[in-house]
Amino acid sequence: MSGGTGVGGALIRVVLVDDQDLMRRGLHRLLDLEPDIEVTGEAADGPAALALPALAEAHVALIDARMPGMTGVELIARLTVAHPAVNTLLLTTFDEDEFIFGSLRAGARGFLLKDASPETLIAAIRSATRGGTVIDAQVSARVIARLDTPAPLPATLSAREEEVARLVATGASNQEIARALFLTEGTVKNHVSAALRKLGLRDRTQLALTYARRG
Repeated sequence: MSGGTGVGGALIRVVLVDDQDLMRRGLHRLLDLEPDIEVTGEAADGPAALALPALAEAHVALIDARMPGMTGVELIARLTVAHPAVNTLLLTTFDEDEFIFGSLRAGARGFLLKDASPETLIAAIRSATRGGTVIDAQVSARVIARLDTPAPLPATLSAREEEVARLVATGASNQEIARALFLTEGTVKNHVSAALRKLGLRDRTQLALTYARRG
């Protein structure tokens, strides 16, 4: 698999949380093949994950939806408060809608199906690290149809805010949007914040889903 770039040239630090030992081992071996990614911690359940010292410096946490004692959604909600800098991605199966919607509301960067290709998983980790939104294409239409975001949107955004919002919907990070529109990252961040405020949305994940819903 081809390598990518880490955070500022450093390794992307990933924590794996899954109660299936085989799943964790497989993910660990897969990620070890990537020169810019390092697995720095593993846990079999939510409480064990919260106790991991590696969480304090992790960039991404891959979290299973169904675990004993504490679901992936509950863990994501805890991590959003305790470690807001960690980008959380939910690993789920196709028929677990309640976990998908719950994880987004809890603050997840996005979700992936467990049968996603290795290339999709690696790309998702890198995108989440850069601040992108990760939504599995196979279930995004169902999420868009059911998530409680307003539609249609009132035409209150400026032309530039519209451009930025539509790029957010593609999963692009602030850095990528800045390059595409020849803006500074700070300007992009301001446009995203303005769009969220005007539309009454909580975060860029809701913004992405809302604009994806508009087509």
